[in-house]
Amino acid sequence: MRIDTRIAERLKKVNPSSTLAITSKAKKLKSEGRDIITFAAGEPDFDTPEPIKDEAIKAIREGFTKYTPTTGIPELKKLIADKFKKDNLLDYQPNQIVVSCGAKHSIFNALLVLINKGDEVLIPLPYWVSYPEMVHLCDGKPRFIKTSAANNFKVTPEELERHISAKTKVFILNSPSNPTGCVYSEEELRKIAEICVNKNIFVISDEIYEKIIFDNQKHISIASFNKGIYNLTVTVNGMSKSYSMTGWRIGYLGAPVDIAEAISRLQDHSTSNPASISQKAAVAALNMPDEFCSKMRDEFQSRRNYIASRLDKMKNISYCLPGGAFYVFCDISKTGLSSMDVANRLLDEVSLAVIPGEGFGKDDYIRLSFAASTKQIEEGMNRLERWLEKL
Repeated sequence: MRIDTRIAERLKKVNPSSTLAITSKAKKLKSEGRDIITFAAGEPDFDTPEPIKDEAIKAIREGFTKYTPTTGIPELKKLIADKFKKDNLLDYQPNQIVVSCGAKHSIFNALLVLINKGDEVLIPLPYWVSYPEMVHLCDGKPRFIKTSAANNFKVTPEELERHISAKTKVFILNSPSNPTGCVYSEEELRKIAEICVNKNIFVISDEIYEKIIFDNQKHISIASFNKGIYNLTVTVNGMSKSYSMTGWRIGYLGAPVDIAEAISRLQDHSTSNPASISQKAAVAALNMPDEFCSKMRDEFQSRRNYIASRLDKMKNISYCLPGGAFYVFCDISKTGLSSMDVANRLLDEVSLAVIPGEGFGKDDYIRLSFAASTKQIEEGMNRLERWLEKL
């Protein structure tokens, strides 16, 4: 058997992470004793709150270590339903909720049950690196909608409508966005919802950064507007970003009954239930007051403001002020270098790790994460400024 026939065709369409080389290189240099400042993190730098850890330890000690229902324990699903109603004005019953092994898993589940071979999935560009690869794994076709910095990288209704074809099945919405931090307003979302209802397009709404939103903006869930868009939307969220629980692997979704039931069947024969201990930890998280989330959001906003004040004074770099998440997406086209070249040179020359925009579909951008301490951010910005000055 030839080597190239051993692997399924669907995997041949999936690209390796273009960021892996940089992050692996940064870790290697750090292990060798280099003083690496990293602006590459995709997770909060805060520790998981103690009450969440305590509940997990209690679950272990009490022997809550067996299988649970595939879609999650009733206690957790009830809390998620309550959260959807309180925070998002969404009425999902427990049988419409599926708890999975992270929000990424929830998105993949939704794509698997919605896409047939050859169906098109509309993805705003720049995009989170896994969206197109997950579509490929589902035998779908990603179709990218280019956005502009002038509109804060948000899809306009006109551009959305222009990209819809007879093969379009799903539109992926991410607000607040990774990598740009853009946040859609209620008016913008209403126009998108109207188009999707008129064209019968499903929406997968990735709302994982919901709690990290700045400048007193309000997070809006697109499915909350009316029954038409509600029946076409899979609303995805999770514990990772809001409660600094990335390693606990708990995501969830709310969906119309038929979609939720299909995802339940899929999960029955793939992962089964998410980790029982992590589910108990998620119960503790959802029972916590909002104080932790609010403090984390305020700290991220302070860091964003500091980075913006520094970038404003630097040459050969520009940016859009993010309205949420913990990233700044920076235009480095004036350097004349590709994003991978910039990332490699920053790492080699000033020991600063950033993520190249190539993996997000924008090779003239880099992503800076401010999920780092104030001291690290200050030093990282000093290094970036020195490097840009020498170009």
